Amino acid sequence: MKTTNNNKETAPKQDTIKGAVKPKADAASGLTELFEDGLKDIYWAEKALTKALPTMSKNATSPELKDAIDNHLTETEDQIIRLEQVFKIIGKKATAKKCDAMEGLIEEAKGILEETEIGVVRDAGIIAASQKIEHYEIATYGTLRQFAETLGLPDAAAILEEILDEEKGADKKLTEVAVNAVNLEAAELE
Repeated sequence: MKTTNNNKETAPKQDTIKGAVKPKADAASGLTELFEDGLKDIYWAEKALTKALPTMSKNATSPELKDAIDNHLTETEDQIIRLEQVFKIIGKKATAKKCDAMEGLIEEAKGILEETEIGVVRDAGIIAASQKIEHYEIATYGTLRQFAETLGLPDAAAILEEILDEEKGADKKLTEVAVNAVNLEAAELE
């Protein structure tokens, strides 16, 4: 590590790290920019999810699973509004940036629908795909909330914490549906 005059360690420059990936011209150079990029990414992800959840609900046969998905769709629509509030707090226009992770998770969910018969086995697959999505969202909102706290944005952090709690609640509900009904019924088909 390089040192400065006051003996504080600093990270080496990118061009001195062997094998380092060269950043794009518009790459984030500070935590604020990284935070903004993360907001754009999850904003896109939530909007994409509002298009995917209805398909998952239509393909579910368990009433409890349909309810869980439909309730989360309503939450997701509200989360988009609250993300717009976070953009406003930081003085930026709400802008979406394609989220490769969410795109991949949604494609995986579509694949599960194609690869399973209608019924409890498909329901189990829908739960598995949905929980992967929830875990991605939990990781993202946890990170963004921490960035907001570090950047001294308590109002943004509070909103992101609310959304994080909702994502954790959705994941817990999916687990309950799986453990108490769907997985047991799917196992009985063996």
